[in-house]
Amino acid sequence: MYGGGVVEKCIICEETGKQGIHLYTSFICTDCEKAMIATSTKDPIYKYYIKQLKAITDTKIFS
Repeated sequence: MYGGGVVEKCIICEETGKQGIHLYTSFICTDCEKAMIATSTKDPIYKYYIKQLKAITDTKIFS
């Protein structure tokens, strides 16, 4: 969320301060979401997206 005091970092591009979506406990900015949807599975960048998305399953401790 941007503008409300909380700045989140996209798990794909690692930039902050953008609008986007939450997937489980992770944040994906709108630009990366659109890019991933438009990417063919045969495109070399597809493997990068998969690698970055694996961070979603990492256990996070919020204490």
